[in-house]
Amino acid sequence: MIKNILAIEDDRFIGEMYVRNLRNEGFDVDWAIDGNDGLVMARNKKYDLILVDIMLPEKRGNTIIEENRKSDSLSKDAKVIFMTNFQHNSAEREEFLKSSDGYFVKSDTVPRKVAEMIRDLQ
Repeated sequence: MIKNILAIEDDRFIGEMYVRNLRNEGFDVDWAIDGNDGLVMARNKKYDLILVDIMLPEKRGNTIIEENRKSDSLSKDAKVIFMTNFQHNSAEREEFLKSSDGYFVKSDTVPRKVAEMIRDLQ
């Protein structure tokens, strides 16, 4: 069951929107605004899900997930959903989906839909 979520999102407006909505939906959510902080947080606390932006300061989202899974992280087995503001081609989307449990374009997805995606992973 997904209860603890780490959101890694550098845009403050978007981050606050997702965090507030997910908390209102009953999830416990921590938030990091850059890749390095997100990786440290994932290694030091057990999360059930990491919701991570692909384009971040310091480290890309997919790099964070790769490094997290290779380490002795408390969250190395967490489910992963990638989010982005860019329309990737189908080959790029497939690559992200190979290393995650979901993928969405932020401008096309309301926060309520993100909560539904998370519940569908359980």
